[in-house]
Amino acid sequence: MSEPRPLSADNVAVVIPALNEELRIRQVVEDALRYFPHVIVVDDGSTDRTADCIADLPVSVLRHPQRMGKGHALRSGFAEASRRGLQGVLTLDGDGQHVAADLPRLLASANRHPGCIIIGARLRKRASQPLYRRLANEFGDWGIAWGTHYQVADSQSGQRFYPAEVIALRDISAEGFVFEAQVVISAARQLGTRCVSVPIESRYRCADTDEQFRPSHFRPLQDLYRITSHIVLLALRHGHVWRVYRSIRRNPPVIDSTDAGS
Repeated sequence: MSEPRPLSADNVAVVIPALNEELRIRQVVEDALRYFPHVIVVDDGSTDRTADCIADLPVSVLRHPQRMGKGHALRSGFAEASRRGLQGVLTLDGDGQHVAADLPRLLASANRHPGCIIIGARLRKRASQPLYRRLANEFGDWGIAWGTHYQVADSQSGQRFYPAEVIALRDISAEGFVFEAQVVISAARQLGTRCVSVPIESRYRCADTDEQFRPSHFRPLQDLYRITSHIVLLALRHGHVWRVYRSIRRNPPVIDSTDAGS
């Protein structure tokens, strides 16, 4: 049996879910195109000029006629990448808070850790991250661990690499931001997939910069409640709480900081 081809810019797609992103979407897409030719933007029922802003760029735009949530947007992007026979998907939020230059680093990590979900973990310059977001992320990490049975660094980051076998999973019923959590949990339980985190920089509106970001669609209290309650119910149904706790303690986060940019 021949060895699988290494992951490269030619055999993966960048999927960008977008909802009312006219402020930054063109820059986000142009930056992604500098590194990857297969860019798929999923316009989740935007009511602004999101689609018009990128109409002349060489990307695929999938449009939902109305807002369906981030889970549906990612599903649409995953399905299109699978239809093209690509070997994985890099995800990038449309609001500009991720740097496309980090995507090749995630892909390099995916080649070092075959079959893993790679997460761009906002571990650099964490002081620039609002305290409420940092606490929310740490709480989310705790919840994800109970679903996966191992610890994950920055489980709430939207900048990720998903291998082909993960984007092919079809029985993930969660919606909205819960979908991203459930993908990680389903991949862990059904495929034995692990997560590896690659340090990236937090990017938020700060007093000493004129960079503009639209308000986040993520609502820390409401969305974290949905994510955590979803995971807690899964954990209770699964049972074996003490055994799961011991597994979590034995499996700290895997952080890949071996590249020169870390």
